[in-house]
This record gives sequence, C-alpha cells and structure tokens, in this order.
Amino acid sequence: MASHYERELRAVLIGSPDGVRAVTRSCNASEKARAMQVIRRPFLVVRAAGSGVAGAGDLLAVRGDISFPIEVKTTKEKKIYLSGRTWEQYLDLKKEGERCGLMPIYAMRLKGVRGDSWRILKVETDNLSGTPSIIARSIPSLPLTKNKRPYLDWDAGLPLHKFLALLCRDEESYSQTAEILRSRTDQWVAQKDARITREENEEVENESPAEWVKKFRL
Repeated sequence: MASHYERELRAVLIGSPDGVRAVTRSCNASEKARAMQVIRRPFLVVRAAGSGVAGAGDLLAVRGDISFPIEVKTTKEKKIYLSGRTWEQYLDLKKEGERCGLMPIYAMRLKGVRGDSWRILKVETDNLSGTPSIIARSIPSLPLTKNKRPYLDWDAGLPLHKFLALLCRDEESYSQTAEILRSRTDQWVAQKDARITREENEEVENESPAEWVKKFRL
C-alpha cells in the first residue's frame, strides 16, 4: 500500500499533469494552481534501491538547483511517534543530510481527508547552503515532544501545494515581486514628497508678509 502513495507523490514531482490533477481533485482553484507550477519545473524522481540504503529515504527528487531525499509516511492518525525502526530512519536521514549537504524531508499522507492530504516536514540539518538553505526556511521542522524528541504531526506540516509553489518559483516570479515592491516604494516616496511640499507651501501661506520678507534679508 505504501508503494501506491510513493507512486502518487512521484507522479506529482515529475510534473505529470494527470498526477497533479489526481492529488488536487478535491482542492480549491488556488491550491490547484499552486500545485500545477511543478509542471513547468519538474524533478527527476527515483525510488531508493531497497530499504538497506540508510538515509536514502523512499524517494530521491533531483533537479539542477536542488535535490532532497523523501521519506513517505501514510497514516490514518495525524501524529506518528518515532521509535525502533522509524527512529533509526530519522537518524539516518539526518546523518546523510548533514554529510551530503541535503535537505531530507518527510512527506506525510493522511488517509480519508478531502483537499490537500499531503504535508511536508523537514529534518533539521546544520550545513545547508544555496537554494536549499533558502527554501528550508519556509518548511517546518519535525515538532518535538516534551522530551525533545522529534515526531511527525500532520497539522504542523506544510501543505504539498504550498511546498510545490515554493520549490517552483522561478527568477521571473522573483523579478515580478521585486518590481512590484519597487513600484510601491516609489509611489510611497512620491506621496511623501508631495505631502512635504504641500506642508511647506501651507507654512509660507500662513506666514505674515514681514516674516516672509525677513528670510531674504542679508
């Protein structure tokens, strides 16, 4: 059963239109539009060669600017506490992530829920750089129990459609955002200058003729 959901997630990440439509069927228009961005900037996704590859996760997503191992978890409960084999998986993901400068993630699929049923959580690592370090700031880490032990919480994760939008923003999108901000700043500066000029003119109009003339005396 787990392999079915691995294939479901893989179909999304490789940018398959049918795959994206399948997982967003019950999402709203905005969520669908965000998820569809992956079609423009897809990943090569390979399945880990067996459970004996420690730290490789279930899937490995690769693109020119970023790569990350993915551990897929499917559950009917919103929380999964790590112990035994699942705790060893977490430690291996963290170890390999830090060794190779990767951002390991958990993709958590909740059964029986409408809308976006996937949530993304990252494994905390200390040596990210470049694009992964920027993206990682917007992805929540695994929360901690009272004993400071990481666990999986579906409610704490980043919805898949937002994760895809985050991964697939291109330079044009960033340029458009920057241009909007510059335009708003210029508009604000122009309004401020106009207000100052107006206030100065009002001060001059309110001054008595004698006071106004004194300003021009040597």
